[in-house]
Amino acid sequence: MSHFKEQLNEEQRAEVMRQMAIYSQGVQEMIPTEELENKLAKSILENKPLKIKLGLDPSAPDVHLGHTVVLNKMRQFQENGHIIQLIIGDFTGKIGDPTGKSIARKQLTDEEVKHNAKTYFEQFAKVIDMDKVVLHYNSKWLSKLNFEEIIQLSGKITVARLLERDDFEERIAFGKPISLHEFFYPLMQGYDSVVLECDIELGGTDQHFNILMGRHFQEKFGKEKQVALLMPLLEGLDGVEKMSKSKKNYIGIDESPQEMYGKSMSIPDELMDKYFELITDFSPEQIRDIKEQMKTGVLHPRDAKMLLSKTIVRMYHGIEEANKAEQHFISVFQKGDIPKEIPVISWQGQREMSIIDFLVELQLFTSKSEARRMIENRGVKLNGKTVEDTKFQVNIIDELIVQVGKRKFVKIKI
Repeated sequence: MSHFKEQLNEEQRAEVMRQMAIYSQGVQEMIPTEELENKLAKSILENKPLKIKLGLDPSAPDVHLGHTVVLNKMRQFQENGHIIQLIIGDFTGKIGDPTGKSIARKQLTDEEVKHNAKTYFEQFAKVIDMDKVVLHYNSKWLSKLNFEEIIQLSGKITVARLLERDDFEERIAFGKPISLHEFFYPLMQGYDSVVLECDIELGGTDQHFNILMGRHFQEKFGKEKQVALLMPLLEGLDGVEKMSKSKKNYIGIDESPQEMYGKSMSIPDELMDKYFELITDFSPEQIRDIKEQMKTGVLHPRDAKMLLSKTIVRMYHGIEEANKAEQHFISVFQKGDIPKEIPVISWQGQREMSIIDFLVELQLFTSKSEARRMIENRGVKLNGKTVEDTKFQVNIIDELIVQVGKRKFVKIKI
């Protein structure tokens, strides 16, 4: 690629640096940085937007804040006039990405892919402008490849290169099988970039191998190579594991304002910098100021967390709901009040039973062991009084208020 940066005037050079500062925010790897600068320079000189790729195999219908790390980066490109190419892997989804898996993924049906994709679009619209997204289904070109073309594609990469994948190395080391079709996943993801002539591909760090396949195949097909922007994976509310619904450490972007605010207040202090940087819509300058204020003690950790929580709710529910959620949190959890509106459960069972059976019967826990642990951790209250004995017998009366943890309340109606 020519060095377009050298052709820029001072104003254009400043614009490249402005955009680079935005796109660099929170990025773990940019491969390579110089190529992105040159692509931006070319875009400005030719007045032609860059094509930004995000590929998705909709394996589950729900979107949480961990997913928005990449979506927020897409939004930044979109706000600067670049083209978002969203690729729904209706073809690759049938194989399943082997990334991070010790066994082959379940292969999705067409119906599952379409259902999950529809839900994705509805939730993505809370982060990016879906009206300006160029939507592609990769079955459009992948399903048309004949066997000869597939062999030619396979001939452009070595088995040794494919075996460099950590997932495959580990499975071989532990004697776990690898099906031949799994080798084709990174080939197909790379071929997507060839077909769409992508300038930049976004993804999490766990997509490092797959995204570099795009660069590899673009070069093999004589195309200009895409830049890889790899975002860090966001730890969930436990502060350890990657945010995941299965780990129950997530904040869903479709959750209620009160639930979203309350969950956000349990984000570990040591992760606040990362959350501000990766999942809020603050500018790099604003984030730098917040970090500095936290570091110097000007901004108390509690106040910083309240700012973060309110920002998260505001981004997905609006400022009015964010203000209400904050006031609810202050009145219930800081002042110790019981909320005015509590879900009512109509009770027709026996009037006295063990606390553990009672909690499970109310479906506040899925198992007796979960209920027992919460009681042992002093997390269950009846009419504001902490239950300390796991063998406690509950006298079930009308208007009894049951509290589990900090945020869950129910009222019994006899």
